[in-house]
Amino acid sequence: MNKAILVGRLTKDPDVRTMQNGTEVASFTIAIDRPFTNQSGERQADFINCVAFRQASFVQKYFHKGSVIAVDGRIQTRSYKAQDGSNRYVTEIVCDSVNFVPGSKNDGSSQSYNPTEDNEDKKDIETTDLSKDPYEDFGSEVNLSDDDLPF
Repeated sequence: MNKAILVGRLTKDPDVRTMQNGTEVASFTIAIDRPFTNQSGERQADFINCVAFRQASFVQKYFHKGSVIAVDGRIQTRSYKAQDGSNRYVTEIVCDSVNFVPGSKNDGSSQSYNPTEDNEDKKDIETTDLSKDPYEDFGSEVNLSDDDLPF
């Protein structure tokens, strides 16, 4: 199985080109932070090249440098001869789908959700007392025994 799911930030605006057959293709690079730091305490990132065929206009319209993006696709390798005659090898993600990441503004800055901002004007909202046992009254109306359990 060849499946790749990535979430990261675009390193620059997507490059959209039209192929000879009229198909648009978007090329972009995603920066993904590694979950650990190196010996000097710095966080490193991987830069993954991606191409999107069917979603090229979507990517061009809604994503730009710094946008958080989620891609789902497959890893593909290919080789070609460069202008100087040397062989070049490329590994990239061919995207099957491209999506927004919930909770991100996609404007290059991070967004956090603060429920108090949304509910400042809603004074009549019932609050939950977290110190109370939610199962305190469970079964008080019904008399259950172990024989009533199905297992």
